[in-house]
Amino acid sequence: MKHLYFECNSGISGDMTVAALLDLGADQKVLLDALASLKVDGFHVHISKVKKCGIDATDFDVHLMDAEHEHTHEHEHHEHTHEHEHHEHIHGHEHGHEHPHTHRNLHDIVHIIENSGIASKAKQIAIAIFEIVAEAEAKAHGLPINEVHFHEVGAVDSIVDIVATAVCLDNLGVEKVYCPSVCEGTGSVRCQHGIMPVPVPAVVNIASANHITLKITSSQGEMVTPTGAAILAGIRTNVDLPASFQIKKIGVGAGKKDFEHANILRVFEIEEDSATGADEATVIQTNIDDQTPELLSYAMEQLFKAGAKDVWIEPIYMKKTRAAFMLNVLADSELVKPLVEVIFRETSAIGVRFQKYERIIMQRESRIAVTPYGEIQIKRCQYGELVKNTVEYESAKNAAQEHHVSLEEIYRATYRSIK
Repeated sequence: MKHLYFECNSGISGDMTVAALLDLGADQKVLLDALASLKVDGFHVHISKVKKCGIDATDFDVHLMDAEHEHTHEHEHHEHTHEHEHHEHIHGHEHGHEHPHTHRNLHDIVHIIENSGIASKAKQIAIAIFEIVAEAEAKAHGLPINEVHFHEVGAVDSIVDIVATAVCLDNLGVEKVYCPSVCEGTGSVRCQHGIMPVPVPAVVNIASANHITLKITSSQGEMVTPTGAAILAGIRTNVDLPASFQIKKIGVGAGKKDFEHANILRVFEIEEDSATGADEATVIQTNIDDQTPELLSYAMEQLFKAGAKDVWIEPIYMKKTRAAFMLNVLADSELVKPLVEVIFRETSAIGVRFQKYERIIMQRESRIAVTPYGEIQIKRCQYGELVKNTVEYESAKNAAQEHHVSLEEIYRATYRSIK
C-alpha cells in the first residue's frame, strides 16, 4: 500500500490531481474503462505532456462535446497555454445526447457513480468527495443539502475529475495521504454566480469544516477550486509528514493557468525511514474528580473508536487532596479536535491541555508462527538491526482455550517456533 504526500504549493484542482496521479503511475487503461462505464455522455479527455516553467508535467483535460458550452468553473479557473510535447487521447462517451449543463443534485450524482462499472473502493471515495462538496455548497447558499443543485461541480467535467481521482487512487493502492497545508491566491474570480472573492465561499467552507490550513499568497487568481479542496478533504488521512522519509516516486500535474511560479501539483510516493522510526504524536490530558469509573470506561471506548492511538487513566490527587483521575489520550495531531469533542461529550471535563511529542517507534509487521497448537499471530518489531518478536495476546488466549493448556505454554511454544 502506498503513502502519498500532496505538495500543494500552487493550490489544487480536480484536473491537477488526476494528472499528478497518472504521472505517478496510475493505469490509463483502467481509467479509460472506468470513465467509459459512466452513464454520462458528451465528453472526452486529453492527456498530454506539457512544461510549466520548464518542468515536465502531465496535463489532464476534459473536453465537452457541446461546442456552445463555455467553461465557467473548474477548468476555467486553471486555464493556461499548453507547451505540448505530445498528446494521448482517452475518449469517454461521445454521443452528445446529454447537455453538459444539466443540473443535478447529490442523489443524481450518487446514482451515476453507483451504477457505473468502477471498483467499489473508488465508488466510496468519489461519493465521499461529492458529499463534502454538497455540504459546502449547501452552507454557501443557505439550502438543505438535498436541495443543492450542482450547477458547476455537478457538470460533466467535474464528475469526470472526481471519479477519475477516485479510480486512480484505488488503482495505485493508496493507504495514506499526507498534506500539511494548501497555498491559495488572492483577488476575485468570475463564475456562474458572478464575481466572487478568492478563496471562493465553497473552498472556505470545505477548509473550515475539514481543518485544511490555507496559506494565502500574493498570486492573483484562484489556485484552489471547490473540487480540489473537496478531493483533499476526502482523501487526506494525515496532516503532519513523518519526521523523516524517502521519496520513491514523483507525479507532477499541470494547472491550466500561468503564474510567475510553476503552476503544478506534485504528489510524492514516500516511505517512512525505517532506520529511525521517528514520528510525532500529541498527548491530550484532563483531570477529572467528579465522574465514576464506569463512565470513564465508556469514554475510553469512544476515544478508541474515534481514532486514539492509546488511552490511559492515572489516579492522582488534586487540590484539597481530592482523589481524581488524569485522562491521557495519545493521538495523531489531526485528530486532536474530534478527540477533544469526545472528551467534552463523554466526560465532565470542561477543559483540556495537549502537547506534541516526537516519538521513536520500532517498525512493525504482523506475522504468523506455526506451533503444535496451530497458527499464532505475532508482531515483528525492528529498529535498525535490532529485532523483537511479541506474541499477540488474543491469538494466544484463543489457542490456550481451544487446546486446554496454559497461556504460558502457548507463549513458550510460539517463541520456540519463531525462526
